[in-house]
Amino acid sequence: MSLRFVLDPDLTPELRERIVDLWVDVTNAGGAVGFVAPVGTADVRPLAEATFAAVTDGPDRLLVGYEGDLPVAVLFLTDHRFPLKAHWGVLKRVMVHPDAQGHGHGQALMREAARRAPELGWRALHVTVRGGLGLERFYDRLGYREVGRLPGALRVAPGDDRDEILMWRDLDTPPA
Repeated sequence: MSLRFVLDPDLTPELRERIVDLWVDVTNAGGAVGFVAPVGTADVRPLAEATFAAVTDGPDRLLVGYEGDLPVAVLFLTDHRFPLKAHWGVLKRVMVHPDAQGHGHGQALMREAARRAPELGWRALHVTVRGGLGLERFYDRLGYREVGRLPGALRVAPGDDRDEILMWRDLDTPPA
């Protein structure tokens, strides 16, 4: 089933809860979205609420992919809050519900973000990736290239430090 995308949906209490639940499910399935499993809603909610506030109060944006009425794919398009970087944005918390993975929804979500980015005045997109999971291959297939690494920047457990991989896509250059 293809997704229906909505940029900046009304962040109702119900949608907020569904996104928090999705965030928990993605994390507990091994997703690299700001936490390390296991987590519950109480762990995710403070960051989620701060993220929602940056959307409702501006300047960040929310892109949701729906299967029917159910949000199954989410990402946040974040602004730098710095004029010299206003021509490019950062994608954060790229999430597809584990039950909806393997159907191309992640690619569709990223393509929709790239399609919408010029509407925001952006000519490039940046995303960071947790090393050790092979996620950079996913982004590479979508036209992103690795532009740097912060070695051991992410401590996921004592003795388990991962690189933070910086990925970049120039929207003026189509993916290969």
